[in-house]
Amino acid sequence: MAKVKVAVVGYGVIGQRLADGVEKQEDMKLLGIVDVAPTLSIRALYDSDSPYDVYVVNDSMRGAFEAEGIPIKGNLNDILSEADIVLDATPAGVGAKNKELYLKAKKKAIFQGGEKDEVADVFFHGYANYEKGIGADYLKLTSCNTTGFIRAVDCIDKEVGVERVVVTIIRRSADPGDIHRGVVDLALVEKVPNHQAVDLMKIMPHIDATGALVHVPTTHGHIITLLVTPKKKISVDDALKLFEAHPRIKVVEIEKGFNSNAALFRYARDRGSKRADMYEIALFKETLVLSGNNLFFTISVPQEAVVTPETIDGIRASLKLQTNWKEAVSLTNKYLKME
Repeated sequence: MAKVKVAVVGYGVIGQRLADGVEKQEDMKLLGIVDVAPTLSIRALYDSDSPYDVYVVNDSMRGAFEAEGIPIKGNLNDILSEADIVLDATPAGVGAKNKELYLKAKKKAIFQGGEKDEVADVFFHGYANYEKGIGADYLKLTSCNTTGFIRAVDCIDKEVGVERVVVTIIRRSADPGDIHRGVVDLALVEKVPNHQAVDLMKIMPHIDATGALVHVPTTHGHIITLLVTPKKKISVDDALKLFEAHPRIKVVEIEKGFNSNAALFRYARDRGSKRADMYEIALFKETLVLSGNNLFFTISVPQEAVVTPETIDGIRASLKLQTNWKEAVSLTNKYLKME
């Protein structure tokens, strides 16, 4: 079977990871990436051993790239003419404008969590509602936080059912390297419920969820605590077995050095992951306890790479490569080496 052809529009924090993730899928072909300027990310790409083809949004942008010695394959219209689907990883609001171009070109597209819900036909998660994305033209991913903790909630829900979730997010204020924003020497509290809890209910409408969010001056990942009310009693040991068997959840132990977001970043870097990326969420084993019949636990969400697997699941659903969610996520996991 011919490989499906994928274009990535926007080569920033998320776009870089999406391009790499698609490149690893043996049944997909990355046509190239589209951007508006020779950013640091693109310069790094062209200083690497295996650069991707670069396209500009329009031909007036060619000069800036060529002045840096970066060859341009074509423009956005050129890559759209070849692509089966577009992964839009542009800044919030830009994707909605780009959708007009995708509609005109009759191309399917997947948008990231920063866009408003109305940009897409389906709010999507590979594990929790894959079936709703099958054949859909426009999908939107949940945010990194929501993507991460839905994995854990869905893991329990598929086994014993879940009635209610209370989530508290200790949120990193900016990505590594950001200088245009950030929280310094304070913890900034948002109103309840946070949008991530609301978004969980959009993906899993049978669950009642609420939550709080606090921004803190760190960059490497979010720390999230969850109080999960199951429909049937489940022991800590049984819950732990479920989490350990999940390809996108890595159970880690504080006593073995996994005691912080920084420790996880260092671990990913030392194991040789590109950019110290982690596709998995980390679940701290020592935090998994029962409070009455409720499960209580803490996870870390690596915000830069965590949505990559679910985005690739979205390609599989939208293009009907697999109509069974288990088959779809298993292939994504296999090619990302998350088995």
